[in-house]
Amino acid sequence: MLKPYIGTHDLLFITFDTLRYDVAHQAWLEGLTPGLARILPAGGWEKRHSPASFTYAAHHAFFAGFLPTPTQPGRHARLFAAHFLGSETTDENSFVFEAPDLPHGLAAEGYHTLCIGGVGFFNKQTALGRVLPDLFAESHWNETLGVTSVTSTEHQVALAIRQLSARPPEERLFLFLNLSALHQPNCLFHESVQTDSAGTQKAALAYVDRHVPKLLQAMTARAPVFGIFCSDHGTAYGEAGYHGHRLAHQTVWDVPYAHRVFAQGAFL
Repeated sequence: MLKPYIGTHDLLFITFDTLRYDVAHQAWLEGLTPGLARILPAGGWEKRHSPASFTYAAHHAFFAGFLPTPTQPGRHARLFAAHFLGSETTDENSFVFEAPDLPHGLAAEGYHTLCIGGVGFFNKQTALGRVLPDLFAESHWNETLGVTSVTSTEHQVALAIRQLSARPPEERLFLFLNLSALHQPNCLFHESVQTDSAGTQKAALAYVDRHVPKLLQAMTARAPVFGIFCSDHGTAYGEAGYHGHRLAHQTVWDVPYAHRVFAQGAFL
């Protein structure tokens, strides 16, 4: 649960946009993600169900406290939650805030809130693309961070590290990063392939894996960290005739999830 760490730990929340659980799990089994093996719990990714089938809806749910739900039956206490009368899924260790979303809830606790955008719902190019970034005190997006950039993750991580270094070490920080490389067109990350598939998404994840640990190294150098890592939704690549997401198919609902506490200096 998150409550015991508020005020003492920085919070890192990374969404691996559009990453399917089966792709993430298979990459783990094949040893294609050694960087994530250092970050995730010993058993790797947990399979959970997304609260929504596309980015905009899923992130609104996440920031209100509705992270992907464990697949096993039962009432599962949430890490954090916006105060909501009648909630049956919080307990004494849930971080419950009066604000409508996590960035504002953490800001009330003295955190600086920082968003590094990725896919279109974070690009700030339209009114709709500003809704989610505007929840944060500081937000960034440019084309090198977006879905058409074959170097998006390295640019996102480098930008995040630069912004971290500009903050005083005694200030607690909430960093949110939306990784765009897994989103279509992820065939950019596979040689001689022009059509997206589970295989090209796995290649994109192997690319992402080379850069994410650098961010954990930078964050744990300044403070202990509570990290949340998950996909917002999956996507279909022709299963049962379905393509894409914003639809009710198992490849969309099943997402990888993990959270973990890191001591200061854990990646030095």
